[in-house]
This record gives sequence, C-alpha cells and structure tokens, in this order.
Amino acid sequence: MVASVACVSRGITIAAVVGVWLAGCGFDSDTVAADGAPPSLQGRVVHVRDGDSLTLLVDGSEIHVRLAQIDAPELDQPYGLDSRAALAAMVADATVRAEVIELDRYGRSVAEVYRDGRHINREMVEQGHAWAYTRYARSIQVIELEDAARAAQRGLWKLPESQRDAPWVWRHSGVHSSPATPSEAFVCGAKRHCREMTSCAEARFHLNQCGLAIDGDRDGIPCEAICTR
Repeated sequence: MVASVACVSRGITIAAVVGVWLAGCGFDSDTVAADGAPPSLQGRVVHVRDGDSLTLLVDGSEIHVRLAQIDAPELDQPYGLDSRAALAAMVADATVRAEVIELDRYGRSVAEVYRDGRHINREMVEQGHAWAYTRYARSIQVIELEDAARAAQRGLWKLPESQRDAPWVWRHSGVHSSPATPSEAFVCGAKRHCREMTSCAEARFHLNQCGLAIDGDRDGIPCEAICTR
C-alpha cells in the first residue's frame, strides 16, 4: 500500500497522513503500529540529521523518518558525527523507499529504508555505524550484523570500550547535557523558533525528537546562541 500525501499541504508531517490511515484501522496507542501491509513512501532525502534519522521530501511535504531497529551514536557522543556522515554518504539527496512500521511518540515515521535494493538500516549496523536497537529489534538478523561488526572492529567498534556507550545509555547518563527541565515537559509542535526556547535542553529536544529545523549549520548544535554560551 502506498500512502498518498498529494493532498496534504506543505509542511504537514507524515504523522497526520499515516495517523489518519492507521486511525481508520482502529489504532490509538501512543506508539501506533501498522497491522498488515505498511504504508510505503518514496521521496528524496533532503536532510540527514544523524545516523538514524533523516527527512524525506514526498509530494512537497517534509517527512521525518526514524530508521527502525537501529540506534546511532548521538551527535555529541564519540562517533556521532562519523555515523551521520556514513548515513549521508548512503542516502543524501537520493531517492529512497521507506516502509513505515509505526509512528513513535514524537510523530516520526519509524521505517525500514531502502535505496536501489540496499537495506540502509542493516547496512548501518553491518558497517559498524550504528547499534542494533535490541529493545525494538524485529528480527535476529540485525543483532547478528552487530555481532559481526563488533568482532571485525568495524566503525564505532574500533573505539576504546570506554567510548562505546550504547546511545540509549548515553542519552540517560546526563554526560552530554546539563541538568534541565525533563524532556517529558516538552511537546513537539509547541514551538518553532530558537527565540522561543528557554534552555539548550529544550532546543535539543525539538531538534532531536521533533526534527525542528533549528540547526542552521547542521553541526548537531541547535540554537547556538543558547547552546554555546
């Protein structure tokens, strides 16, 4: 099934499109899973935010996509920029197909991404540019690919063990950001501009979780007037 977004005005995320499609199937949980054939989206990659998320341009609308089953190092984590560069080398400005599995709680489309027969999610893990996200893995293959990359010391697995915190551990360690308002207090869609942010933590939330375009030079640091004080 190909989800049609031609009738959606510019700037509306796929959350609205797929959400309507899924709502018709009776899904209303925080993480909305597609039962049966998932929506298939084809578009051009216009932005690679990090090693596991990108933005697709589909019928004039920008759609934020989170690669399923994998978790890449955060941009302020060792190997984070390398991971983003690896994903960009695979898909930047290319036409890809995204098989949407579900919408996450931030409204992003969690998807398996393909380009010319290549399974990008798996390649990122196989080449050592991302971890298998074991909590959300849907097949044993992606875990086996991580094991092989680790054994061969590819990509991030070349780093000293002290620099190889899993991204989900890093995000909750407090190392990469100063204490601030818990992210649960922030809401996607509530703010659109840096001038509205009250802290760097809030700016990072809107960049990382909502895909807000507040990183003009794309160095991974949003709203630099706030985050580089």
